[in-house]
Parts: sequence; structure tokens; C-alpha cells
Amino acid sequence: MQASGLGVLLTLGCCLGAHAFDGTKTPADDPTPMEAFRSGTQAYKAGDLSGASQMLEFAASKGHALAQWKLARMYSEGDGVPHDDYKAFQYYQAIVDAHGEDSPDTPQARFVSSAIVALGSYYLSGIPNSRIQPNPRHANEMFQYAATYFGDSDAQYNLGRIYLDGNAAQQRDAMMAARWLRLAADKGHHPAQAVLGHVLFSGDDMPRQAARGLMYLTLARDGASGDRDQWIVDLYNDAFAKATPDERDMCLTYLGQFLKDHS
Repeated sequence: MQASGLGVLLTLGCCLGAHAFDGTKTPADDPTPMEAFRSGTQAYKAGDLSGASQMLEFAASKGHALAQWKLARMYSEGDGVPHDDYKAFQYYQAIVDAHGEDSPDTPQARFVSSAIVALGSYYLSGIPNSRIQPNPRHANEMFQYAATYFGDSDAQYNLGRIYLDGNAAQQRDAMMAARWLRLAADKGHHPAQAVLGHVLFSGDDMPRQAARGLMYLTLARDGASGDRDQWIVDLYNDAFAKATPDERDMCLTYLGQFLKDHS
């Protein structure tokens, strides 16, 4: 997908309107969108989830992109509001409609790219009981846009997994998968480091690079957090147990150079 346009991303978008990032004018007795967003954020931090959602809804209705993003996350996780993936989808779509072609250097760029990745994920599996049906091709296009235009590491990781596993719209391509995974891995994306490390260490569908694979697995293990990342620790432990002494020594050499280059 060319970075110059988002037409293909918007053809399946919802009709939820989006206004300027700073919001529109409000009556004198209403807070500005920014004031409402700040109040909503403060209420959220204080544990007043009902008050938070109220203020964030007001800011979002005026086109405040960060409020829309926060509400999308809340609805997707059922955090203080009823779990509602379709409502989350609508908020993410509003952000993309209004800001999908903003410069990657803008302060809100990471939230915009996050919204594009979220939409891509929804299109991968669809949303039950809604008009959003699985559309792997559209999901791939959205990940491609976020990965190339915004350099989003989550999008790069998702593309790597798609090329690694294949889907209805994309044939498996292990070499292309490794390229996308490495872009994310070199930015410190721990799942990408783990998957890339496993692919390189195992040598499936490509020349085996055991020491470099063990290096990426070591980085991933060091960044793993909690039970949700146990799979990363398991991949590392399995590879370390199979590695030869020479491969372990070379891994340490690679690791030192990587940390030096990325410090």
C-alpha cells in the first residue's frame, strides 16, 4: 500500500463522524474537549470509571482523538464500561478517518497507528453479531500501511506472523516474515524477538542461524513479563537447552554488539 493515501482503508469504515483533533466549539457552559479529556483522565486515575467515561465520551463526540482512543481501549477490554468490540471499532475508525494521513511526526501519530493496527486485528477475525466480517486482505492492507507509513512495531509483528503462518489472502513466505519480524524486534518488540529468535534457531524454511536466534530469544526473555509471556520463556529455555557451547558463546558476542548498537 502506498503511504500517500488511505482510500482503501476507509472504504469499509463506519460512518461515525470525526472532527478536528482539537475539537469543535462548545457552548460557554461546557468544557472544551481538552478540558473534558483531562477531567476524564483524572477521574479514570482516581477510580471514578463512570465519571471518566462520561467526560471522555463528551471529548470524543467533539473529535478529540486521544479520548476516542482511550474509550476504544476501554470498550475493547470492558474497562469501566460494558465490553463492546463494535463500539471500540467505531472509535478506532473515527481516529483513522480524521488522522490516518497525518504526518508520522505529529504527537498523536502513535495513537493513530495503534488505531489502524486495532482495526486490522478486528478485520482478521471479524466482530460477532456486527457488520464487521473477517476480511484478511483488508487486515493485511491496514497492517502494511501502519508498518510502512508509521513504522509501527505492532503492525510489523502482525505482518511477520501473517507471512509466517499464511492466511486466506497471503501465502506463507518465511523470508518475508523474518524481515518484518526483525524490524519490530530491533525496536524492542519482545514477541517479535521471540518469534524471530525461534525461526532463526530452528532453521525452518530458511538457513539456520542458531546463535543469532538465541540472541533474539535472550532479549525476548529479558523483556518477558508475567504469565502472559510464559510462552517466550518456554521458547528460550527450549532453545538454550538445545544450543551447543559454541552457539551459546557466539550468542553472547552477538548480544553485546546488539546492545551496543541499540543503546
